[in-house]
Amino acid sequence: MGATPQGRVDTVVLIHGLWMTPRSWEGWIERYTARGMHVIAPAWPGMDRSVEQLRDDPGPIAEQGMATIVAHYDKIIRALARPPIIMGHSFGGLFAQVLADRGLGAAVVGVHPAAIKGVLKVPLSQLRSGFPILRSPANRSRAVPFTPDDFAYTFGNTMSRADSDRAWERYAVPGAGRVFFEGAFANIDPRSPARVDVGRNDRAPLLLMAGGLDHVVPASVVRSNAGLYQKSRALTAYEEFPGRSHFTVGQAGWEEVADYALDWALRAAALPREATIASESPRRYGA
Repeated sequence: MGATPQGRVDTVVLIHGLWMTPRSWEGWIERYTARGMHVIAPAWPGMDRSVEQLRDDPGPIAEQGMATIVAHYDKIIRALARPPIIMGHSFGGLFAQVLADRGLGAAVVGVHPAAIKGVLKVPLSQLRSGFPILRSPANRSRAVPFTPDDFAYTFGNTMSRADSDRAWERYAVPGAGRVFFEGAFANIDPRSPARVDVGRNDRAPLLLMAGGLDHVVPASVVRSNAGLYQKSRALTAYEEFPGRSHFTVGQAGWEEVADYALDWALRAAALPREATIASESPRRYGA
């Protein structure tokens, strides 16, 4: 399936991130459906269970790896009648970029995306966020529990502790150790599943969104990620929202972020393909 939309783009595929399930998208699903979009929010393979079930039995989380997750979404997207808008949050945003590199999607949005291979920035808050998993090499093959304290620092840093704890109770699941280690060490793995051909000119338009107060994927990391695409003439945009944490998909004011993402993607998907390719190379992101 090619990246160029045939007719009206009416489908959005939402990809959740680490420590989350499709429940994290519940507000976006309702809002996009109300706008007439067909919304698909599949779980990572084997994780199509409730938050409560995955906490009780995190075995399916421990089995996750980047390659199998991307293959899972690749199969879902290729089975659709027309190329959809692909949106991913956190590691889902990384996977969305890999899928775009495979020629999929009418437009692609990374919401505070985990870094693809080639991003070298590792701010201290990012190290602190990943410490519960990275502190032990044995965690690579485990689903690592995510405590309310962990959530308060990583996702809930812009919320009251009471609100953060309520969000943890509703949304948080243990983290997939293998996925996090694959992301953390992508730059020293020559066959990393986080590898993307950032010089491709024939991919779908891409928007990367960042939050000014994100501890997990700070804005500087997303800017560096976007900057890698200067090697490509395909349309790449970057948008930063001040005051947004990594829980931007559920944090108060999420509606503004969701609307911006969909409006941008629909506009970009409706452009003729030649209008999404710059006449000169390289093209600076955000231009």
